[in-house]
Amino acid sequence: MRIAISIGLLALLAAVGAYAYEGLAIPDAPAPAYAIVIFSIGIVLLAAACVGLMGLLFYSSRRGYDEPPHIKR
Repeated sequence: MRIAISIGLLALLAAVGAYAYEGLAIPDAPAPAYAIVIFSIGIVLLAAACVGLMGLLFYSSRRGYDEPPHIKR
């Protein structure tokens, strides 16, 4: 089952990669400058969100916030 899922995901990745390459290989349609700026800002914000979430993950793991509550009776 894992092999079938892996093959399916690799096929999907190859299809998306081929589609992206075809879109980027068109010489008559260069990307405007504002599109490059917007994409760059989006990449930076996405990276910042990922770093922040990973930091919260490690912080909560080290401080014990992920442990189940202990109720004294």
